[in-house]
Amino acid sequence: MGRVGGQVQSADMKVKGDDAADATTAGRRREQRGWVWYDVANSVFPTSVITVFLSLYLTSIATNAAKADTALNGANPCAGDNSFDHCDVTILGLQFPSGSLWGYLLSAATVIQVLVLPIMGAIADRTQNKKKMLAFFAFTGSAATIALATVEGTGWKLGVLLFVIANICYGSSVVVYYAFLPEIATPDERDAVSSRGWAFGYLGGGVALAIQLGITLSADSLGISSGDAARIAFVISGIWWAAFTIIPLRTLTEHRRPHGREHGASVVSAGFKELASTLRQAKAFPLTLAFLGTYLIYTDGIATVANVSAQYGSVELKFEQQTLITVILIVQFVAFVGGVLHGFVAKRVGAKKTILGSLLVWIVVITAAFFVRVGDETQFYLVAAGIGIVLGGTNALSRSLFSQMVPPGREAQYFSLYEVGERSTSWLGPLVFAGVGQATGSLRPAILALIIFFVAGFVLLIFVPVRRAIKAVGNSEPALV
Repeated sequence: MGRVGGQVQSADMKVKGDDAADATTAGRRREQRGWVWYDVANSVFPTSVITVFLSLYLTSIATNAAKADTALNGANPCAGDNSFDHCDVTILGLQFPSGSLWGYLLSAATVIQVLVLPIMGAIADRTQNKKKMLAFFAFTGSAATIALATVEGTGWKLGVLLFVIANICYGSSVVVYYAFLPEIATPDERDAVSSRGWAFGYLGGGVALAIQLGITLSADSLGISSGDAARIAFVISGIWWAAFTIIPLRTLTEHRRPHGREHGASVVSAGFKELASTLRQAKAFPLTLAFLGTYLIYTDGIATVANVSAQYGSVELKFEQQTLITVILIVQFVAFVGGVLHGFVAKRVGAKKTILGSLLVWIVVITAAFFVRVGDETQFYLVAAGIGIVLGGTNALSRSLFSQMVPPGREAQYFSLYEVGERSTSWLGPLVFAGVGQATGSLRPAILALIIFFVAGFVLLIFVPVRRAIKAVGNSEPALV
């Protein structure tokens, strides 16, 4: 292994810039149109399954199991008929309140992804069989999501297992999916393609969620229970995920040769070696790591705002569930416009400047959220629209900008670090929010405290020399960055 002209070369990989430049324009456009549809396909899982339906449903099932145990042996008393906090459940020798199940499950699922995703990325790069891997993870994840509809009565442990499987498949499929971007789009095309994917992802997730919420809100007139509505939502989510995955699978092609010739179980061990090699080489690209670190700071703020907005609206602003559901849908559909808008602006001023502008908008929106009056729905809806404008676009351009700084042939591994880093640091924002809220006795200063993530991200991004970072890994530079 040696460095030649600022580029790293190995026996099984020749760095030659962007493969997309060699493809015909028509073929490249076809792959780009197909690629966008996986954003539509997978968005239903984090939006509908994780954010809206599974948390309350699985907690309810776990509480039913705890009450059943109480009735059977008199142990594990519950404080009341509707108590989630004092009905204990046990798994793997650990006992905790059923109301804490979802938080612990999300934490455990994140740890598992941190361990699994880098290996999946290394295997994808090693075998260059990304299309088959995308199909496997997407269809397995969708099947596990559909199977959540079978979780009833007291079978919460089955729900835990199915969610972990679906969550691993979701994260792995996203890593492989992101790795296609440098192969199907030239440097000057990536901002627009990534923004379009993120925009249509929010649109697709919004349409699916609107259908599911329509069924939920009409449950009484349809003669079904709220539990039935949630199970129907799981089935719709799984089918949606699988159906729209077919489109990118029909259009995407493999662009690189495998790094090795391993088959079967040996692919896994080779994947570990590939990952170790990439981690050793990563220190040769400190500017790429600098951007990644900056991204992890401001994306933690973005994720925290998205995750606590319903709590802020409910606890601090005293809004009913109907208003909170409306806000979720506003964010989803406005985010489509925001994603397209970010791509349009980036085409004219570059991705870095557009992200910097977006972070300033985030600061304004969070400040506005601090001043929303209790019960004022109009103000809350305007804040939700502001979040939607910058929510998708900031992440979309970060995705495309990072793809410019990734060494050719190592895309899946670097995007696995991108995903793992995002999950590994996602605890800090909620910790700040909860800590400030506890210290002050109000969620208003807690939401305002999240500005620190956007200010820090803005300042650090200014000092990341993006063009130098792109040149350092041997990629062609876009006209605007």
